[in-house]
Amino acid sequence: MIFMITRKFFCQVLLLAIGFLNLNAQPFKADIENFKKQDSIVPPMQHAILFVGSSSFTKWTDIQDYFPGYPIINRGFGGSTLPDVIYYAKDIIFPYQPKQVVIYCGDNDFASSDTISARTVVARFKKLFWIIRKKLPATSIVFISVKPSPSRAKLMTKEVVGNRTIRDFLAKQKNTAFVDVYHLMLDESGKPLSSIFMQDSLHMNANGYAIWKKAIEPVLEK
Repeated sequence: MIFMITRKFFCQVLLLAIGFLNLNAQPFKADIENFKKQDSIVPPMQHAILFVGSSSFTKWTDIQDYFPGYPIINRGFGGSTLPDVIYYAKDIIFPYQPKQVVIYCGDNDFASSDTISARTVVARFKKLFWIIRKKLPATSIVFISVKPSPSRAKLMTKEVVGNRTIRDFLAKQKNTAFVDVYHLMLDESGKPLSSIFMQDSLHMNANGYAIWKKAIEPVLEK
């Protein structure tokens, strides 16, 4: 009897541990499931412009108002890195069959560890690029440069190198665009404009998004 209880207890603990590990292996699973729930309630349009990436898109909740006349789907999930976008591409990119994919990601990659170099971030972006290009060969791909943030000023040198390398890579590819918001977000001394950020000195306010609108709109497809 004691053996049976002990065995049952052990199995329960093991199942809980496996569930915990799976949850941690997929840290944004809840966000992705929420997107799927939204899609089941209101099926999204096909062949729209898909914005995908990290919190700069997540917090752009009124993005459609900035681009009237453009069919926008926003699938940014806060805190994500390029590997996260790659992992969930089958859930947040391919089902929509977008005519254009606009990517903002890399910011959190640089911030995740001091060992993350510009070369690493570029390699991650290229992996995502080729995954999209293979699955959606006719889809336009746009990359928005990693932005400078006051709270992450120490990363700016890496960001400049990463942005420049991705820009040069995209310049050699067909049906692509690179949007440089980095330099538009600096003051005359080369520091990030404090007036365009929220109190956390990381996420943008409406002034920041106004800058992004002007930079992004010229490359969007009607």
